[in-house]
Amino acid sequence: MKGIASVFSGRTSRKSASRAEHADGAMVDSEGYRSPTEVQMSQMVLPCHTNQRGELSVGQLLKWIDTTACLSAERHAGCPCVTASMDDIYFEHTISVGQVVNIKAKVNRAFNSSMEVGIQVASEDLCSEKQWSVCKALATFVAYRELSKVKLKQTTPRTEEEKTEHSVAAERRRMRLLYADTIKDLLANCAIQDDLESRDCSCMVPAEKTRVESVELVLPPHANHQGNTFGGQIMAWMENVATIAASRLCRAHPTLKAIEMFHFRGPSQVGDRLVLKAIVNNAFKHSMEVGVCVEAYRQEAETHRRHINSAFMTFVVLDADEQPRTLPWIRPQPGDGERRYREASARKKIRLDRRYIVSCKQAEMPLSVPWDPSNQVYLSYNNVSSLKMLVAKDNWVLSSEVNQVRLYTLEEDKFLSFHMEMSVHVDTTQAFLLLSDLLRRPEWDKHYRSVELVQQVDEDDAIYHVISPVLGGDAKPQDFVILASRRKPCDNGDPYVIAMRSVTLPTHPEMPAYRRGETLCSGFCFWREGDQLTKVSYYNQATPGFLNYVTTNVAGLSSEFYTTFKACEQFLLDNRNDLAPSLQTL
Repeated sequence: MKGIASVFSGRTSRKSASRAEHADGAMVDSEGYRSPTEVQMSQMVLPCHTNQRGELSVGQLLKWIDTTACLSAERHAGCPCVTASMDDIYFEHTISVGQVVNIKAKVNRAFNSSMEVGIQVASEDLCSEKQWSVCKALATFVAYRELSKVKLKQTTPRTEEEKTEHSVAAERRRMRLLYADTIKDLLANCAIQDDLESRDCSCMVPAEKTRVESVELVLPPHANHQGNTFGGQIMAWMENVATIAASRLCRAHPTLKAIEMFHFRGPSQVGDRLVLKAIVNNAFKHSMEVGVCVEAYRQEAETHRRHINSAFMTFVVLDADEQPRTLPWIRPQPGDGERRYREASARKKIRLDRRYIVSCKQAEMPLSVPWDPSNQVYLSYNNVSSLKMLVAKDNWVLSSEVNQVRLYTLEEDKFLSFHMEMSVHVDTTQAFLLLSDLLRRPEWDKHYRSVELVQQVDEDDAIYHVISPVLGGDAKPQDFVILASRRKPCDNGDPYVIAMRSVTLPTHPEMPAYRRGETLCSGFCFWREGDQLTKVSYYNQATPGFLNYVTTNVAGLSSEFYTTFKACEQFLLDNRNDLAPSLQTL
């Protein structure tokens, strides 16, 4: 945005990427540093681990992933842990017999009794010394202790990577907690094409022909020392029945490409019978979705079965050139089968949106992303996590300081970023509420001529249309369509966050009277420094197209910059008591 995003220091300085900072300010060599929660596992792929194509079975890989991640979680917790959920997993490469699988896991962040564990999987050819990235995964584990309530100690991030993962983990946790409701809402509101009537029924495979049901008895080797079934073992059994269902549709050996985020709804123990059911929900041109459900019961006479887990897996069939083959259509059963068929179409769109938005690097993201109900949760996630990743950067350089207003700059790759910082004698929550309302920004920022609230998405996210006045040599004023996402702290030490980025709305196309501006990543962070004392920081990440505005006082802090930020401080001081009733609801 203009105004607070107008000027940078021309001074550039980089800290070594191989150095990290201790909490006490001492510098350490990150090349020799290893997280205390890190666990590594290396496994040789033997014929007993492979499928019909001589490739590592994904079920076996999932068991190794879960074991490694569980060991990392237990190393941090100091007590037994169980798998609570697994985020989306996309498998980039297959692994052949004779190759080595290298798995690395470490705790990104601990919450009250749960923790997020990051997992990286690579394959290694010992003869050629080549290595390939296979997949990355994020698992949530819950610490379990029978006689006392578990309160996990916090992790202490030391490297820039750890600081980033620690910060973004809170936003990922928020997305997981909202996941079930989000999918339900999106399926209810998403327009799904019903193309059943237009398809050639003679070429369809009845979905019932792909149905698989299998039962497994949980034995001691399948469980941990507490008698709870390993999550990885359940995932392996699920992958097995899903592969059989997919094979019945394509009459070939399918390849699992993705597993959608899922949660374990309850535990199972040694002696349980697990009933696994799978069916192809829908087949697209080159991929198919298989739904898998797991239920548990203890005794044969039991009529009630416990729902343990459900998952959706995406398969393809590869030809001799490793290209996806065209698949036959599926004919769903009436009733629930048609519901699953249509929901699979919606999930495919949601999955593609989520993968694109959540996994994209900042350099790959367009400035303005189309906004619609199917991607709003993930755009909000990306909006906040992008700002948190910018905040976590290690190599910020102090360019200048005027009357305790500090300007820091950061130059890397395609971006030139800056942040301004000051301390204000205002309650932190109050400062957060005042500045999160963009309708009031024209009161202190002259670069906001007018602001219109376009859509109040939910309690924490809103879309605004902003018009700025003509500045410098511009012939027209600029306008922006901005998504503003606000977040309260997840834990002590976390900041309040207001993140902003451009989005595209069909109701607000570019207009001849204005020149459409775009912002990729900007916003405020607020840290509580004491009673009625808040550190306010503003961040902005600019692309090369934005550098036309970096023209004033490149040697230091511009007077206009300083004036705008001091006007922000005065606005906070003047309105410090306005929102007292609102604080009770936050």
